[in-house]
Amino acid sequence: MIPTTGSYHLINVRLHASLSPGLAATFNRDGFALADITVDDGKISSIAAHAASRVPAGAIDLGGRIVLPCFVDCHTHIDKGHIWPRKPNPDGTFIGALNATGADRVARWSADDVARRMDFSLRSAYAHGTRALRTHIDSVAPQEEISWPVFETMREAWRGRIELQGACLLGIEGVRDKKWFDRLAKRVAAAKGVLGVVTYMVPDLEELLDHVFAQAIKHGLDLDFHADETDDVAAISLKKIAEAALWNGFEGKILVGHCCSLARQPDLEVLDTLDKVAKAGLAIVSLPMCNLYLQDRRSDSTTPRWRGVTLLHEMRARGIPVAVASDNTRDPFYAYGDLDMLEVYRMATRILHFDHPVADWPQAVTATPAKVMRLDGFGALAAGGAADFVLFKGRSWTELLSRPESDRIVVRAGRAIDRQLPDYAELDGLMVE
Repeated sequence: MIPTTGSYHLINVRLHASLSPGLAATFNRDGFALADITVDDGKISSIAAHAASRVPAGAIDLGGRIVLPCFVDCHTHIDKGHIWPRKPNPDGTFIGALNATGADRVARWSADDVARRMDFSLRSAYAHGTRALRTHIDSVAPQEEISWPVFETMREAWRGRIELQGACLLGIEGVRDKKWFDRLAKRVAAAKGVLGVVTYMVPDLEELLDHVFAQAIKHGLDLDFHADETDDVAAISLKKIAEAALWNGFEGKILVGHCCSLARQPDLEVLDTLDKVAKAGLAIVSLPMCNLYLQDRRSDSTTPRWRGVTLLHEMRARGIPVAVASDNTRDPFYAYGDLDMLEVYRMATRILHFDHPVADWPQAVTATPAKVMRLDGFGALAAGGAADFVLFKGRSWTELLSRPESDRIVVRAGRAIDRQLPDYAELDGLMVE
């Protein structure tokens, strides 16, 4: 369908208003309009409302199929991906995941092991249509000395295909060793990464957050937190992060993931937290698939009673940037997944009700994470922008989100890519004890 050389015209395609800035067209109640796209020299030279009376010679008629910009996945863990076969979660709990991952990291995470699993993950994401991805990198000593060089090598190897970002990951208690943490912050800065920690309600949380912010300011780093991945109503570290951002006068980007406990808290606590989050300029990413898997898992084998996601609708109503992302893939934190952002959006629509109305929710896997990651020109389709998009068979949301769309066409720089997914058998040698 897509020519391998020269320019071409796609006509009668269905574009979404929230992802097509500047398109002057009549949009339906789900935000779609029919449009025509011209691609030339790897870029989109024009986008206009579909005109049946003006059909260029040789145009490719897509019959109203949906075209979306390539995805942006802002919260993943590809350094620990695909270890499930050799180290499964023993009981499906969060603590079970922590312990299993920690044991596997100590025993198995050599540079070769991490590199092979990361590359496998990136090939999967690329085949599904992801253009940019941020991964957290376990940075508990001495793993940071192994994984960060691997990340830098992988980023260079994938440059031009996936824009890869890295954020360090360690429990907030690790910041107590200030000399070590300061060295880590310097290492992250040298790798042009993002400074990140997991926050818990430890007694010295405010002091530790101050030090994290101080190092971010010193090195000019953005911040990325895991926060409140629990149903404990006393877990309010999201609020503490917002307060720390305000009193430190932090001007960089801050992304906070999970924030599950917020959905369990009293209304007054929620309102106070959201007001501070909005004032501090934080962005929030929910991880619907992983949190659905881990949260409210019960030792007595009874049915879970809540979904584990945070209050994205309330956040969006306050102007807080919100996103959803893949999170873990086939590791003790989530036994499934394939870094397919269409699957993430499909599940998020069902779990978080990204419909009635659809509004601008499609930005949660495209334009919004692109802004948080400082990626200009990503996550939208516009004249003059890169011809990086995904063609689907679905012509409406109900069609698009009802099937896996495994035969989608991913276009990068105007050309269809080879979408061959890597075979799990490639990793068999890493799974031998």
